[in-house]
Amino acid sequence: FTKCCKEAGFLMVVKCREENTALKDCLIGHYTDPSFYEECKAEYLKQREEYRATGIKKKRQKITSNV
Repeated sequence: FTKCCKEAGFLMVVKCREENTALKDCLIGHYTDPSFYEECKAEYLKQREEYRATGIKKKRQKITSNV
């Protein structure tokens, strides 16, 4: 999807519909997966606990795309 958007520029809305649909389907699959939800929840609670104990925010990890 990212590659298509970079190549299409302003026309990405029209040219990247198929890629956008595939991306949305993939994300919905993850969002509705109970084990993925629990994994994210556990990670969040761990980070929140560390912050409350130390008062120091942990830097966010930059996610790289598969371009």
